[in-house]
Amino acid sequence: MSNMIEQAAARLDQAAHQAQAVEQFAPGSFDLADAYRIQRASIQHRAARGDKVRGIKLGFTSRAKMVQMGVHDLIWGWLTDSMLEEEGSTVNLARYIHPRVEPEVCFLTRRDISGPISALEAADYIEAVAPALEIIDSRYQDFKFTLEDVVADNCSSAGLVVGPWSRQFDKLGNAGVNVAFDGRSVLSGSTAAILGHPLRSLVQASRLLAACERSLPAGSLIMAGAATAAEALRPDLHVRCDISGLGRVEFFT
Repeated sequence: MSNMIEQAAARLDQAAHQAQAVEQFAPGSFDLADAYRIQRASIQHRAARGDKVRGIKLGFTSRAKMVQMGVHDLIWGWLTDSMLEEEGSTVNLARYIHPRVEPEVCFLTRRDISGPISALEAADYIEAVAPALEIIDSRYQDFKFTLEDVVADNCSSAGLVVGPWSRQFDKLGNAGVNVAFDGRSVLSGSTAAILGHPLRSLVQASRLLAACERSLPAGSLIMAGAATAAEALRPDLHVRCDISGLGRVEFFT
C-alpha cells in the first residue's frame, strides 16, 4: 500500500509541477484515509524542492456542496509558498492546467493551533483577516474527479492571491461578496455561505488538524472556504473581488 501511495503522490506532484493533466484513478483504488496520505506525500515532494507549508485551505464549507458530493464533513489541503501570487500583479496562467477562481476569506493566525478550539476562542487565534482569491486547478483531465481523487490532489488548491490585511473581524458575518472580470460581475454571494460565518472555519480547522495529530504554527494562513461557486479564468482579464467591510483583492491574467 505504501508503494501505491508514493506512486500516486509522485504522479500528482508531476502533474502539478509540469501543468499537465493526468487520468483519474480507477474507482476504488484507495479510500479517503489513503487519499490524505497521498496528499501529504505529494506535499513532501514540494518540500524536497524547497517549498514551505504556509497554512491550510478548507473545502466543502457549503452545506449544498456536501450534499452534492454525498459527504458529511469538510475536506482540506495544504497551502505552500509556491502557491502565493502577488496581489495586483499578473498571474501566469501557463502555470496551471484549467484554472478557476473563487472568492475567499483568508485568516492569519497569531497563536499556534495545536488542539480543538471553540467558537468563543476563535477570534483570539487571529492576527488579521483579508479578502482573498483562490485559484483552483484540478490536475485531472476535464476537471472531473471523485471525492478521493480531489483530496489526493490537495483539494484542487493551486494558487492564492491575498488582499490587504485588517482587523475588521466584526465585518465578517454575512458580508457581500462580488467578483468581477474586466468590471463585469461574474460571481456574487455572501460570507455567510462559509459555514454560516467564516470564523467557524477556524473551529473546524482546529478539529481537522487535531484528528490527524497535526498543529499549525502562529503566522499561518487559513483559507476559510469559497463564498461562491468558481469561475473559469482566461488570458487578458482583470479579476477583482470586493468583500463588504473587508476590502478588495485583484490580479491580472
